[in-house]
Amino acid sequence: MIERVALYPGTFDPVTNGHLDIIGRAARLVDRLVVGVAINIGKGPLFDLEERVELVRAETAAIAARNGTIIEVRPFEGLLVHYAREVGARMIVRGLRAVADFDYEFQMVGMNRRLDQEIETVFLMASETNQFIASRLVKEIARLGGDISGFVPKATLERTIAKLRATKE
Repeated sequence: MIERVALYPGTFDPVTNGHLDIIGRAARLVDRLVVGVAINIGKGPLFDLEERVELVRAETAAIAARNGTIIEVRPFEGLLVHYAREVGARMIVRGLRAVADFDYEFQMVGMNRRLDQEIETVFLMASETNQFIASRLVKEIARLGGDISGFVPKATLERTIAKLRATKE
């Protein structure tokens, strides 16, 4: 039997409950899920690459144990379809929150299909409790002293608050 491998890419700065929802649901569909943590310096991440990989690994361990799916968390740089081929993924998983996400993702799917027709993109709609969560907004709320506990898991919450305190000092 052919192993079903999917790639879920993102910056995960920080990893949110929305990300974990998509990871948990995607993990039920495949034998192995690779969570690709993008370097993407252009976004000006709060956490460096190693911290983001570490946080995603910590937050996904329980999902892997619960689902019995192998979840690998790896950094990546470069074209998404090249990385998908490198990890043996035949499927790219993307989460959709709103129409604005669809517009962007629609363009990306078209480009990725032109680059590699063997790799499919599968969209999972964000659950109703996570549709509004975006890492960018979580960081902004945290920087302004707001409560982000409903948007991120506990370990990520603690690390985000500590990181923001350290940058103020």
